[in-house]
Amino acid sequence: MNLSRRNFLRGSAAATAVTAFNIVPARVLGQNAPSNRIAMAMIGVGGMGTGNMGSFLGLEDVAVRVVCDVNTKKMDAAKKKVDDKYGNADCQMVKDYREVCVRKDIDAVMIATPDHWHAFIGTFAARHGKDIYGEKPFTHDLLEGRALVNAVAQHGRVWQTGSWQRSSGEMRRAVELVRNGRIGKIARVDVGLPSGGRGKPGIPGAAVPAELDWNFWLGPAPERAFQGVYDWDWRWVLEWGGGQMMDWIGHHADIAQWGLGRDTSGPASIEGYAPFEPEGIYDSPKTYRYTCRYADGVELTVADGSQVQGGTTWYGESGEWVYVNRGRFDASTPKIRDSKIEAGELRLRSPGHQRNFIDCVKTRDTTLTPAEVAHRSASIGHLGQIAMLTGRKIAWDPATETILNDPTAAALLGRTPRGPWSLS
Repeated sequence: MNLSRRNFLRGSAAATAVTAFNIVPARVLGQNAPSNRIAMAMIGVGGMGTGNMGSFLGLEDVAVRVVCDVNTKKMDAAKKKVDDKYGNADCQMVKDYREVCVRKDIDAVMIATPDHWHAFIGTFAARHGKDIYGEKPFTHDLLEGRALVNAVAQHGRVWQTGSWQRSSGEMRRAVELVRNGRIGKIARVDVGLPSGGRGKPGIPGAAVPAELDWNFWLGPAPERAFQGVYDWDWRWVLEWGGGQMMDWIGHHADIAQWGLGRDTSGPASIEGYAPFEPEGIYDSPKTYRYTCRYADGVELTVADGSQVQGGTTWYGESGEWVYVNRGRFDASTPKIRDSKIEAGELRLRSPGHQRNFIDCVKTRDTTLTPAEVAHRSASIGHLGQIAMLTGRKIAWDPATETILNDPTAAALLGRTPRGPWSLS
């Protein structure tokens, strides 16, 4: 994964140069006959993947044709759901995502694997002409993120990130008020994410279940012995996930950046603290707090819920505020809260997150949460993690995506994948 400065800049330029005039395949046109539906494969059919699959199964112009997972028991369960929906036994099971992505009868894929796989499956899918609905956080580390953004742009693919809060009414309402100046110039933003993050204890020497291909599950992550932790709880292991903070950064910090109008940029410095206290296999912090400062002085603080109210709160210089969380929306005054969005002001709409993706597959328009946006939102978390791991303030150039004057911290922007896996 050699991302030289030259390749980085070349990829970044490609991201802005991709034409919007891609040719729409004939198979996506016409009515909802089976032959004209968007043919999809579901890659990773655990909890989140199965939920996404259910949403796509509910769309009449989508045909789920393949389920893919390194766990055969999960594949069996996913195939049954698909077959029950369509009333046949046509859904195919394929363990290797590479076999799925090279198929000519698949238009798009959904990726809901552990974080350490996102970039590798995503770049391979883009390279083979697939449009992609990928789960958050965008990638496991920041350099992987830039590589995936570049691949999506280079191959002209449609990408939607599962940061579905952008399709939620209260989130859009809050962002409309902030972006339309109802609380004036923004001084700071607080982002509260869940704390904790531990599962069943690891069991050294545990037997690998017959249905699980453990070596394939590890993929590009460092080799390590199986300890019984592979479902949900993988999130709290830093080699595979990023703890509660990275698990949620693509939600509330994504909304924070959206409200700031900084979807394609980032802060200039980051500093914070977290106690990294491993408990057996788990090594992500239970509590955390860091502050990002943008070049114009705006501060964004990310912390667990024991320190900051869950959700996103923007504060104006005059002290007025707008707050939003799932199912909750408020403002410092009723006048602000109930303010009408006038003609000519920013107005946000969404037909639904999966619906928006499929619409964009057909039209080649940009989705609500495209690759560059998702990468920048995840970068907030990646940089916060680095600042907390090193215990010092990080200087960041969002234009070149480089950590300044700190080689040790810069080395944490990415890692060398375990062979034979590669992003190239």
